[in-house]
Amino acid sequence: MTKRQKKGLITVVGVLVLGALGVVAWQKFGGNDRDEGLASANGRIEAVEIDVAAKAAGRVKEILVREGDFVKAGQVVALMDTEVLEAQRRQAEAQFREAQSAVETAHSQLAQRESEKKAALASVQQREAELENARVHWARSSELESRGAISRQAADDDKARHQSAVAAVSAAGAEVAAAEAAIATARTQIVGAQSAVEAARATVERIQADIKDSALKSPRDGRVQYRVAQPGEVLAAGGRVLNLLDLSDVYMTFFLPTAEAGRVALGTEVRLVLDAAPGYVIPAQVSFVADVAQFTPKSVETASEREKLMFRIRAQIPADLLRKHILQVKTGLPGMAYIRLDPNAEWPARLQVKGPS
Repeated sequence: MTKRQKKGLITVVGVLVLGALGVVAWQKFGGNDRDEGLASANGRIEAVEIDVAAKAAGRVKEILVREGDFVKAGQVVALMDTEVLEAQRRQAEAQFREAQSAVETAHSQLAQRESEKKAALASVQQREAELENARVHWARSSELESRGAISRQAADDDKARHQSAVAAVSAAGAEVAAAEAAIATARTQIVGAQSAVEAARATVERIQADIKDSALKSPRDGRVQYRVAQPGEVLAAGGRVLNLLDLSDVYMTFFLPTAEAGRVALGTEVRLVLDAAPGYVIPAQVSFVADVAQFTPKSVETASEREKLMFRIRAQIPADLLRKHILQVKTGLPGMAYIRLDPNAEWPARLQVKGPS
């Protein structure tokens, strides 16, 4: 190696050493980007997912939205086939009309039985009058026969007529009792027929509710994420048709070690910076701190082991901000969460809230 080459090699080594020293010094003194009173962690944007599912088993008739569409709460997003339910409703309505007719028939029978009772009561009065007349005749005949004014045969005939009148009164009383029993039976039939009407009405209402539920509606405002089923598919009860994202409930989930998580309270300010939009700083607040550590080792005995404990934290983005930028809201995006552990600490300039206008 020539003298010139040695000199060049020494120069290169010197530059590398100086560069390494510079890197170390930057990392130790000037490159520590960690701000006092702040903690940071990687996270990912998430949102509450909602499944729109069929209440009862059936065939998907039509899906009215596509993936990516925004939907409103109460909007019909899919239709289930209701041909079988319509047939069941017609059958139930026929049974309802039949039950109503049975009630009318039972009322007619009650009226008839009450008329029969009135006739039986009139017959009782007539028989009692006949009995009284027969009793008077028998009493008179008995007296006349004792004086020899009439024959014994005539007196016996009046006595027989009296006894016949007594039996007739008893028979008329039995007819009244029978009429009262028939009235009680008719009233029972009315109650049973009315119960059948209520049961038939309930069946019709249930089927109508099932038909109504066959028009699947979005429970919240959101965006269609997936079409899980397609028209023509047969689903079991509870079968999913669509998956929605509730874009008014968006948050970032991240993890902090024990020492930092222990200083986090609900409502603590958080700033989110997404990899896809590093120029924007999104405000958020802590809405959840796990009470059970994640990534827990089998035994926690040393300080280094305790540092492995991580707690799940959720930072909620304000709903009004989400509504304002609803078209820009996307889930699954990774980014950084910066959390202010010291409430008196100032946010650095790079973490001041700024977003799209």
